[in-house]
Formats: sequence, structure tokens, C-alpha cells
Amino acid sequence: MSNTISKKLKSYLPILEWLPKYKKTDLQGDLSAGLTVGIMLIPQGMAYAMLAGLEPIHGLYAVTVPLLLYAIFGTSRQLAVGPVAMVSLLTASGIASLNAGSPEQYLIYALTLAFLVGLIQFGMGALKLGFVVNFLSHPVISGFTSAAAIIIGLSQIKHLFRINLPNSEHIQEMAVAIFQNIGDIHWITFAIGLIGIIIIKYGKKIHKSFPAPLVAVVVGIGLVASFDLTQYGVKIVGDVPSGLPTLSSPSFDMQSWKTLLPIAFTISLVGFAESFAVAKTIQAKHKNYRLNANQELIALGIANFGSAFFKGYPVTGGFSRTAVNNDAGAKTTMASIISAVLIVLTLLFFTGLFYNLPSAILAAVVLVAVSGLIDFKEPVHLWHKDKFDFTMLVATFIITLTLGIETGIISGMVLSLLVVIYKASRPHMAQLGRVPGSNIYRNIDRFSDLDVKENLLMIRIDGPIYFANVEYIKDKLDKWIHERNDQVKMIVFNMESVTNIDSTGAHELNEWINTWRNSGTDICMTSIKGPVRDVLNRWAILESVGADHVFVDDNSAVSSFDHKMDSETLEKYTPYAIQSNLKK
Repeated sequence: MSNTISKKLKSYLPILEWLPKYKKTDLQGDLSAGLTVGIMLIPQGMAYAMLAGLEPIHGLYAVTVPLLLYAIFGTSRQLAVGPVAMVSLLTASGIASLNAGSPEQYLIYALTLAFLVGLIQFGMGALKLGFVVNFLSHPVISGFTSAAAIIIGLSQIKHLFRINLPNSEHIQEMAVAIFQNIGDIHWITFAIGLIGIIIIKYGKKIHKSFPAPLVAVVVGIGLVASFDLTQYGVKIVGDVPSGLPTLSSPSFDMQSWKTLLPIAFTISLVGFAESFAVAKTIQAKHKNYRLNANQELIALGIANFGSAFFKGYPVTGGFSRTAVNNDAGAKTTMASIISAVLIVLTLLFFTGLFYNLPSAILAAVVLVAVSGLIDFKEPVHLWHKDKFDFTMLVATFIITLTLGIETGIISGMVLSLLVVIYKASRPHMAQLGRVPGSNIYRNIDRFSDLDVKENLLMIRIDGPIYFANVEYIKDKLDKWIHERNDQVKMIVFNMESVTNIDSTGAHELNEWINTWRNSGTDICMTSIKGPVRDVLNRWAILESVGADHVFVDDNSAVSSFDHKMDSETLEKYTPYAIQSNLKK
């Protein structure tokens, strides 16, 4: 009994799984990774908060309590949770429609959004709905991510060039605004941003653990302080409050909830998809633990609750940070705890150092981070391998760029579902013929030398027979019968690939049997799976077909049709063909 309780407790609190077994040898890797990611989080958190439309300090708040909470409840031991570019842009996009009258009101909306994301993710995890993210197919995610990365990049142009641009997520509006204001570039600001981009982009070439973003921050602060660049118009972060985040509260105004819910659902799904994808990639390199999709949703939900009540904004697992965390040697989520401690120390003692930090450096951090999200290879790969998926990728990409982030991801999900429905409504079907000199039957469209009888139509349906595809199946069957000049005397249904039959499928199948037999064409069935036999018995279809017309394999059916198998042998195998388990 105690073992069962202990196992159950560990499933809800995965930290109890690894903490009691923690080894001194793990500490070196966790310490190295924790410090590396913590240093990376400082400029990233501030930059992403600015992208979300918040003061930079809220990015640091979002990587304290949420990071600690995920370390307790998360099943991935390397996932680094915090603000990410995509979710930051979605946050800005969602709150924009509420027209906040002040920074304080804007923050309340951000806290409310984090709370709603936490509520949705926690609820999905509790209800075991982790599978929902599967509706975001890889081509859709790739197209959406690439488009969103471009929009994020363009949104930072105003900080990099220091020009006036509207807050928009439509590429056509942003392109026009950039074109109209390009002559107002502030060249000193641009030069600082360019230096930041070069340091961040190429600093890793020195060593993979080189803290390039932090170095860029130090260089930017140094340039502003040394040459007093603020008097020349360089925009800086200014005062950054010190101290730990105090308790905060989201809004429970239903009108605000109604407005924010669509973007909250989008962030919940996109955030979880991004987080779980990178967690799976990293977990494949470590065989000492297993991921649980539903527990991951619960952990991310709790992390977002922490963000909502401690002045943060929506968080999720990040690609780049998690990769750095793993490469730096993280063995457990102790690395995340160490990162959080480093951020806490920064909040307590070092925020004053960021006064002269140029906004252009934070823009450089975001630009370099999102440049890696634009996938050029996948569209080319899909163009050569799968035109259908290529079309989905391009459609999602264009819709996201032109109509916005939220419309893009919803359209992508709808496209994914439409493709699933389309493919499910058109199952693969094959006419079968005998391989010469054997009792093996294969698709006549793939092999030209098969033995085929004109008066015997043997078909195989690869998939379920249900309401969405019965018309397609019937049309195909009628076409094949017509192609044989209506000489078909027997239709053999090979059912080995039929996985399920619903009530519509059962009703239609019964209608087909009666229609064909009334017109002089007999029917038999072979290789029916047990669960499908149960359905056919429940609807009395096997009774309608007749026990003497149900066979264990194709060869038995053909031998019966040719009168080459005696009735005694056929009866011997009949129970194996028609047996059902209706009591179960």
C-alpha cells in the first residue's frame, strides 16, 4: 500500500524521484549548467519582457518562481522554463486589443493572461488532454514558427534603428511603416545593436559555454557609460527596480477573460508544443527518466500560476536555453534551481548595473534568438518529399505573416484537422490478385503478373469503415464492378486492414450486401479481426452474410468459389472466421 502511495506521489511530484538519489557527481554538471543558463536568462528575460510590452524587470521575475515550480513538478530534467520570444509576442498581441490605459493596467492584463494559460494547461493535464497538441502537425508548427520569427524580428527593428513603428503583427503593415520611416535611422543606436548582434552571433564560436548575450550587455553598458551616449539620443533601460517580486494578483474581470481567452488557448497550445518538442529531443539522449505529457502540462500550468502571482507573464520551455542547459551538463532540475538562485541574487544586488543598458542590445538578443527559428530546410525537404505537407506549411506561413499570429495558429490547426478528415474519408483500397504458384494475394495495381478472375472481385480496405468514408468506398466499388462489365459474380471483402466499423458503416455494409445479392452478385468476407467481428455480430451482419461465406483467409474464399474445397474442411475453419466475444 505504501509503495503505491509513494509511486503516486512521485508521479505528481517528480522531484521526489531524483532528489533522494541525488549524487555528488551530478552537482558539477548541474552547477555548471545552472550558472550558464542563469547568465543567459538575465539579458534574455529582460529582452523578452520588452518584446511582450512590459518593463524589463518582469522578465527577471518570470524566471524566478516559475523556474522553481517547474523544477518541482516537471518530468524533464533538462528543460529550462521561462519567457520565450514566441510567447512574448503572443502576449503583446493578445493584450493590445484591450487598450491598456497605463503600464500598471497592462501588467494586470499580463498577469491575467499568465493565470489563464496556467488554468488551461493545468486543466488539460488533469483531464489527460496532452494528446490535443498532436493536432499541431510538424509542417504547421514549422510554418507558424518561421512566420512568427519574422514578425518578432521586424518588431525589434524599431529598437535597433530607433525609429517610430506601429505595434502590429501583420507583415504588410510593418513593411510599409519601415519603408516610410527608414530615413530616420539613429545610426549610433544601430551601430550598438549591430555590435551586439555580432557578439551574440559569433561569440559561441570562441567556446560553446561563452556567455555571449551577457558579454554583449556588458559591452553595450560600457559604451553608453564611457561616451555618455544618452545625450546623443541612445535609448537605455534606465532604473531597474531591485528586490524580489512581491505578491501580485491577476484580474478576475470576466470581460477581460473573454478577450484574453483566445490568445490564452493559443499560448497554452503553442507553448506546450514548443516545450514538449524540445523536452522529447533532449530526453532521447538520456535514458534514466521518462517524460509524461500530462504531467508536463500540469507543471507548466503551475509555473504560469507562479508567474501570475509574482509579477511575471506567460512562460514555457525554451529551445535555445534547454539546449544550452543540456550541453553545459545538466543532470537534474537542480540546474534550474541554481539558475533561479542566480537571478534572485541579481534582483537583490545587481539590478543597478543595468541602468545604462541600451534597448538596442536587448533587441539584438531577440533578433539572434529568433533567427534560428526560421527554418529554410524544411520547406525544401517537404517540396521534394510530400507536396501535401508542403502546402500546409506554406499556407500556415502566409496566413500567420499576413493575418496575424493568433489567426495563423488557429488556421494551422484547422488545416491539420481538415487533412486528417480528408485522408480518413479516402482510405486506401486495393483489388487483389493471386501471386502465380502461391496462395498469396497482392494489389493488382502494383504487380502486373497476378492471376485475376473477371467474375471475382477481391478487395481490401485499409482503414475503418465509418460515416466519413462510406460514400467514397461505395463509389470505388461501383467503379471497379463497372470496369469489369458487370460480370462480377462474387465480391470478396478482405477485412484484415479494417480496424473499426461504426453504426453508419454497419448500416451501409448491410445495404450493400442486400443490393448486390438482389442483383445476382454474391459476397463473402475474409480475415476479419476479432473486434471487427464483434461489431459485425452485434449488427447481425455476419448472420446476413452467412457463416458459410466468412473465411479465415483469401485462399479459402477463392477455393470455395471455385468449388475446390469440400464443405467438411470449410466447416472446420468456420469457427475461427466468425467467432465473436459479445459478452466481453
